[in-house]
Amino acid sequence: MTTYGNSLIESRRQAIQADIDARKSAAERNRLGQFATPNALAVDIARYVESVLVQTQSSIRFADPSIGSGSFFSAALTVFGHKRISSAIGIELDSVFADAARNLWGDEGLEVLLGDFTRVIANGSCPTAPNVILANPPYVRHHHMSKEDKERLQDLTFKMSGVEVSGLAGLYVYFLLLATAWLEEGGVAAWLIPSEFMDVNYGAALKAYLADRVTLIRVHRFDPDDVQFGDALVSSVVLVFRKTPPAADHTVEFTFGGTLVEPHARDLVPHERLGESRKWTVYPSHAKNDRQTISDGKGPTLGDFFRVQRGIATGCNKFFVLDRAEAMRLELPSKYLRPILPSPRHLKTTSIDADGDGYPLLDHQLCVIDCNLPEPMVKALYPALWEYLQTAQSLGIMDGYLIGKRSPWYRQEQRESTPFLCTYMGRGSDDKQPFRFIWNRSKAIGTNLYLMLNPQNSLAAMLRQHPDRAETVHALLGQVTGNELRGEGRVYGGGLNKIEPSELARISAASFVELWPEIMFDVQPQGKLF
Repeated sequence: MTTYGNSLIESRRQAIQADIDARKSAAERNRLGQFATPNALAVDIARYVESVLVQTQSSIRFADPSIGSGSFFSAALTVFGHKRISSAIGIELDSVFADAARNLWGDEGLEVLLGDFTRVIANGSCPTAPNVILANPPYVRHHHMSKEDKERLQDLTFKMSGVEVSGLAGLYVYFLLLATAWLEEGGVAAWLIPSEFMDVNYGAALKAYLADRVTLIRVHRFDPDDVQFGDALVSSVVLVFRKTPPAADHTVEFTFGGTLVEPHARDLVPHERLGESRKWTVYPSHAKNDRQTISDGKGPTLGDFFRVQRGIATGCNKFFVLDRAEAMRLELPSKYLRPILPSPRHLKTTSIDADGDGYPLLDHQLCVIDCNLPEPMVKALYPALWEYLQTAQSLGIMDGYLIGKRSPWYRQEQRESTPFLCTYMGRGSDDKQPFRFIWNRSKAIGTNLYLMLNPQNSLAAMLRQHPDRAETVHALLGQVTGNELRGEGRVYGGGLNKIEPSELARISAASFVELWPEIMFDVQPQGKLF
């Protein structure tokens, strides 16, 4: 087929893709993980794979386990040429996309199988092993997967690859591992997947596999501000590897930003170092990569001096969190109301004083309903609260997951107010911190949009003896660099950063020990964090 002919079919494919996408809501496509690869990017990836192949695979057996409308097959035709592709197989779960791919590319040699790739490979019905895989697997997050499906996939993946996958991993991790098991020995694969696995704990198994079991050739991470899919807030990475064990002296090319062809930064990293690295987003080490980790886990960390916990998840803030004045108007009993901080976007200060009742001195004071009495007692003793709780049924609140697990359903997670908090998500580049540290002198707790830092061990003892030093503690937290916070956290499309309790706990606390050497004396080895 001529390049001109391919371009005509590609134009038709893009129009069909847009039409199919338009028939589904954004929420449905997010649940199914359906985000098509832009053709220009698919071509760039195919061209890089061609440079890796050289003459080792003169005849190409192409495969894509989630073919969609065929963006990667289109790119393969453009780059490798029709004559070089001896066979091509695409597997697709969605019948609409499978029909589209078959109609578009069937005459060009693409065989399309309708089905779930993870089941097709399990029942042995996959065709001959390919020697080239180009794929953008479905980005289905773990909470959209049933317990039964996770267990099936975990068992299958362990059987076929020997890798134990965390239940928190997305579907793309299973696709990559299962498809690599299918790939011919010595074959080459290129995957466009979310970059989150490079940072999170549940990506450890995949990172170990990539570092030790295959020869990882290239890792290109796109700038988070440059979202590859306009309708999916996902920061993306391209992985290219050969299905052979790495040589002892093998180095992996890490690139960042720009395009696959012209990245903003590049570095060569020994594959042994990758096996020891918690965060792969610190590579390449370059001024344009604003993610760094300072703590090696051996020196003092914030986890040595603070108990770090997520704030409470109410199950429905609109129902359980009220303006304090409104709660008083409804005559809700104050003993079952707790002060709570507003959303970080409504909190304009990083230093909070308290009124005589312990509520934050803010323009709008909020409280959260938190009652441990059984329903008959609430009804008998606090009719106003009972009347308010009865409105939950008509609002559909009783169907919530968290509320269904609580007894009584209106009792919150138990958290003590803490003198320091950190916002859970935010933006910021260069020296600007993506998260804010709050000095809280009120009795307010935080929602799960905050991480709560409660001083412990020798730091807590010091603050009891010298409460005036709390201001300095807040100042030291404020001196943590934006690069380190981003390096320990994780980043999503559009440059949105998030940090979990265990990640914040790993931040270096060397500045605390430098100022107060005595607090280091009784620091214990860090145990398991939340």
